[in-house]
Order: sequence, then C-alpha cells, then structure tokens
Amino acid sequence: MKVAIGILAAAVALGQATTTPAPHEYVLGPDDQLKIWALGVDEITDKPFRVDPAGYLDLPEIGKVKAAGLTLDGLRSEITERLKKLVLHPQVSIDIVDYGSQPVTVMGAVNQAGVRQLQGNKTLMEVIALAGGLRPDAGTTIKIAREVDRGPIPLLNVTRDATGKYNVAQVSIPDILAARNPAENILIQPHDVITVPPADHVSVIGDVKKPGPILLTNRQNISALEALAMAEGLGPQPKPQDAKILRLVPGSTERKEIAVNLRKIQEGKAEDITLRADDILFVPDSTPKKAGAKIAEAALSAAVGVAVWRTF
Repeated sequence: MKVAIGILAAAVALGQATTTPAPHEYVLGPDDQLKIWALGVDEITDKPFRVDPAGYLDLPEIGKVKAAGLTLDGLRSEITERLKKLVLHPQVSIDIVDYGSQPVTVMGAVNQAGVRQLQGNKTLMEVIALAGGLRPDAGTTIKIAREVDRGPIPLLNVTRDATGKYNVAQVSIPDILAARNPAENILIQPHDVITVPPADHVSVIGDVKKPGPILLTNRQNISALEALAMAEGLGPQPKPQDAKILRLVPGSTERKEIAVNLRKIQEGKAEDITLRADDILFVPDSTPKKAGAKIAEAALSAAVGVAVWRTF
C-alpha cells in the first residue's frame, strides 16, 4: 500500500512539470464524440456527433468532414468554411464530450487494470495513477510496448519484440521516484501497452513460524537468514541443519536441492547463502518422515501457496 500511495504522489509531483494540452490542442481521432454549435444551422446546433472509424464526421447540410488528425481549431475552421455556402457569417463552437481515440492499456500489478483514454498528453506515471496506482506486489520496473509505426520510444534500452511489430522498453520505478532519472517519465502515446510485472519472490516453508512467499519489491535478492527472519524464525521442532534450497533448473519446471546448514550459519560458523528469485527455502521438522517425501510435500505446498497468493 505504501508503494501505491508513493507512486500516486510521485505521479502528481512529476505531472506538475508536464503541461497537459488545452482541449483545442487535442488531436481528434475515431470514436471521439463532439458537441457542435453552428449559429443559424439548427440541424447541427447543440447535437453530439461521433467521429466514425474512418475518421469522418457526417454532418447535416454539409456532409462528411474529415476530423481525424485535426485539432478542435482545425475542425472548426473546416466546418466554418463549409458553412459559408449556407450562412453569411457562420459561427461555430466545438466541445469534446467523450474521448475515445487515445486508448492506452495498463496491465499487471496495478489496482485498476484495463484501457484508459489519455485525453491529451500524459506521462507514464500519470497513466499509472489513472490506473489506481501500483499494487503492493508490484515489482520495480514498468514495461512499455509501442507499435513500430507509431514512432520510437525515447528510452535507451529499446528492443524490438519477436514479431517485429513493437518496440519494447522498460523503466525503473525507484529511479523515477528518487528523481535519479526523471527523463524516464516519458509521454505515453495512444495504443501503448504498459505492463507492471509482479515483484519477484522467494518462499520459506516447513517448520517456521510464518511460512509463505516473501516479495522482493525493492531488492534483487535476499539471504537465507534474512528470509528466515522475515518468516519470524524457526518453528517448534525444526532441523535447521538439514535445511535445503529448492531452486528451479533453468529452462525446466524441476527443482534441484541445495543443502544449507542454517544452524551453522546462525552460529557464524558458515557463510550465509543468497537466495534467488523463485527459490524455496525448506526447513524440515524433526518428526520421523522420509526426507524425500518431506521435500516433495513442501515443494507442492509452496507451489499451491504461491499460486493462491498471486491471485490477490
């Protein structure tokens, strides 16, 4: 929750430095809905008209007018010019009543994922704020995908996706919040796809007081002792000397076992071990049960626990 609040505050602060255009600077497109007043032309006055998929308005008396790509001033000039054939001194006023041509998709660990309308210039953090801010399980990066024909992404780490249709880049949330690289708070373009991946995690299971996943929201890794401390320490009948790290084999769903003597680490007789994202630290209990069965049972329990946790 602190992360979500922080991101909203940062978005507001950073957004103050970004000028959101007045409505007359907004570039119209399909699905925008306009209300048009044309003095002396009752068929048009005070009626809503929606820009069709081809970018046109179909107006009484003057027919189809290309609206897509024009600002309100440009469209007003075009309609005024057309009306000169009907009215001596035409006067036209236009308001946007519904924005529909600048969708941006926000997915992942945000509070209100879905499609938002930009309604003018919006920075990355402003769009995140429009999506309700980050969830507590959000990671430390935001990914942006933009269709190639819509122009480049103004970031240094841009790559092309496998289809060749999208440019993809990512930014660091901590860097933006700490103002270490405010230039990464880029302007978002219509049809961009913004994804906030969930944070990496490790799991501590077995005979500990608080088993479960530990989010790595502000760090890349964590030590075994730190993870044990965050699990509130050992349970009533642990065998810390027989603890194991269950680590995914690259490119596989299988896990390999890495022996770790937590007792010696706690006593300072062995070096602490760094856990990687998706590692499972398993602390067996001292009840008689085959070690292999214990580990298999613990791994299954962790997998189910993480699956449940990821749904929140």
